[in-house]
Amino acid sequence: MTDAKTHGPRKTALWRSIADALTNDIASGRYRPGDRLPTEAELSARFGVNRHTVRRGLAALAEAGLTHARRGAGVFVAQSPTDYPIGRRVRFHQNIRAAGRLPARRILLKESRAATLDEAEILAIAQGAPVFVTEGLSLADDQPMALFRSIFPLDRLPGMPASLERLSSITLALRDNGIPDYTRAWTRVTAKLANAHQALHLQVKEGDPILRTTSLNVDPTGAALEYGRTWFAGDRVTLTLGGDDDQGG
Repeated sequence: MTDAKTHGPRKTALWRSIADALTNDIASGRYRPGDRLPTEAELSARFGVNRHTVRRGLAALAEAGLTHARRGAGVFVAQSPTDYPIGRRVRFHQNIRAAGRLPARRILLKESRAATLDEAEILAIAQGAPVFVTEGLSLADDQPMALFRSIFPLDRLPGMPASLERLSSITLALRDNGIPDYTRAWTRVTAKLANAHQALHLQVKEGDPILRTTSLNVDPTGAALEYGRTWFAGDRVTLTLGGDDDQGG
């Protein structure tokens, strides 16, 4: 005769309960796309568990694509990628506002220096001719979207450094220098893996997929104005082709 064994109801792991509760919070709209979740300490207090258990629950949300962590900022509810048109006119602020988000830029570097051979060839200037370089971070609703580098020929645009000091927009700075309109001559898109510098600023992991665009903007006569490189966080932007408007400032 075999003894019958009885089993009690199977218990859900605490970390899974936390993940399920937060998933329900997101689904019900308590936390919306772009919102920051409570801190580990706050979640520990809410669920009555230690931080290790909370961390495991948050990891499950990240694996499901519901959240992403930003270094030093916390864990945020994931947003759908923002459509970003690539066409004859690329205006960052315009594109982000069209997506219903608030654009901003954070400048990381401004310098005047001699053009490299590659820069000189693309801008159709002599190697070693003076250029003005600005690098920075493009944001939407305070979320990093892209790192950018813009290079301007100083012989053609001698007032560009002063204009960009006063104005936050490349479009406005070019207008300040007598260029009322400009268009994109060409754009090349390449898939890359984030290096340590890019990962830090885009708040992604080193080795995560990113998209790099290389481009040239020209004035109505076809003269080169801006040689640009932009590195987009791969999960936050969908580059769309064939539109008439796209990046710039």
